[in-house]
Amino acid sequence: MSDHSANTKNRHMQHSHHHMRISYPKSWFQRLYSIILVPLSILVGVLALYVYVIGFPGRPISAADVNTALLALSFTFIRLFIAYILALIVSMPLSILITKNKIVERIFLPLFDIIQSIPVLAFFPVIILVFVHSHFLNGAAIFIFFLSMVWNLVFSVVGGLRVIPNDIKQAAQVFHIKGWQNARQITLPSIVPYIVTGSLLAWAQGWNIIIVGEVLHTYIQGGTTDQDLFGIGSILVHTSASGQQEIFLLAIVVMIIFIGLLNLVVWQRLLQYSEKFKFE
Repeated sequence: MSDHSANTKNRHMQHSHHHMRISYPKSWFQRLYSIILVPLSILVGVLALYVYVIGFPGRPISAADVNTALLALSFTFIRLFIAYILALIVSMPLSILITKNKIVERIFLPLFDIIQSIPVLAFFPVIILVFVHSHFLNGAAIFIFFLSMVWNLVFSVVGGLRVIPNDIKQAAQVFHIKGWQNARQITLPSIVPYIVTGSLLAWAQGWNIIIVGEVLHTYIQGGTTDQDLFGIGSILVHTSASGQQEIFLLAIVVMIIFIGLLNLVVWQRLLQYSEKFKFE
């Protein structure tokens, strides 16, 4: 490519970046509301409802109880994280394939929409057959979380690929930007905001289904609690069933605080960062 063409290309890319704007809320009140007041309000509401219906815990919470709850939370988070990474790896090429071929899009997009609408519990026979009979119980939980996460990412990324401006696509053709160079300079930066949004939805769905993914004995014929996975979801079920109100309450508090911190440390920053890649 000549120097003139390279300079023209650089000017065009710089010009296209000028059309991106940051609209992320920077007000201190908005940030305070999203990262502190919302989790705190949920926590107070849960505590008030629990005390009103059940009563105060029967015994003081010990340091061992706190350590157990934190360890269980870490196990659950690791399973969710592995499922999220797998969902991310699968959703990226799948979304690009759908948008690159009209025939593939007409066939698979409605199919994926139907699969997304099917409850995860419908896949339990396959999960039990493959993972539980192979004594890979963690794999069963990760697969359940994966199924609940992947479609949020797929549909978000497909939406992001569809809104890439035509002038950007035409510029790529003019300057012969193809293959990996096209993906690195145009496709991936353009879908960053949609990956972040899809990830938020995916993680929310994952947290919602932790009990299903960790309390496996309920879905196994002749199953016992020994087949359940150690995690915050199974602790919630077992402590509630055994009347350990204080541990149940502790698990809820620990989970709410952790999700609030995750929102502050990870998602708020990623949302702010992703605004740089949005087109006007």
